[in-house]
Amino acid sequence: MNEIINKKVIFRDLGLMDYQKAWDYQEKIFEETVSLKISNRKATGEKKVTPNYLLFLEHPHVYTLGKSGDEKNLLLDEQGLKQRGATYYKINRGGDITYHGPGQLVGYPILDLDNFFTDIHKYLRLLEESVIRTLEEYGIPSGRIQGLTGVWLDHEEQANPRKICALGVKASRWVTMHGFAFNVNSDLSYFDSIIPCGIDDKAVTSLQSELGYPIEMEEVKGKMKRHIAELFEMELSES
Repeated sequence: MNEIINKKVIFRDLGLMDYQKAWDYQEKIFEETVSLKISNRKATGEKKVTPNYLLFLEHPHVYTLGKSGDEKNLLLDEQGLKQRGATYYKINRGGDITYHGPGQLVGYPILDLDNFFTDIHKYLRLLEESVIRTLEEYGIPSGRIQGLTGVWLDHEEQANPRKICALGVKASRWVTMHGFAFNVNSDLSYFDSIIPCGIDDKAVTSLQSELGYPIEMEEVKGKMKRHIAELFEMELSES
């Protein structure tokens, strides 16, 4: 574990960014942080503080498949992807297939969990909790369904369970990347072209769909930032 605990987190809003460009950006920060941790373990003198980042962004229409996913859960061929104006990537996070697009708030925390807690289960639950608390502010009850990741509506009675936020992360040496995808004003028709997260008996929804009107994305970002900072006891700064 690092001798110096750093709870300061650099926040960056990257706006609308191509998925590959964002992935490369994440990988660069991730690899630099992991390399620094390896150097610290070998160092005999003073160790350097590892940085933490929280990235918010939106993506153009894209489908991504996690390393444990089934390619059959993408229901489009190459021509179909072109017709929908979407791209497709196999990536190195956990989970199955999901969709990203405009109107969806994507969050990529690149944290050294040695600065917070070394517990991936707790990490995932706190990301979910930040969305649950944000939805509470809009009067929407939400929660978890046992055995499934993400945030769900009608999670208790499950007469019509609907997923509003997906999670998929990677961690190495307690450094995280990838994160959450929160449907705010998403075009839900794009989910019709996949079996979301490999689950074919549950629906997908958005904040706009539930409330009946679009929500200002900056407003949602502000609430999410506040809840994440509180739950992780982090000090956010923009850079």
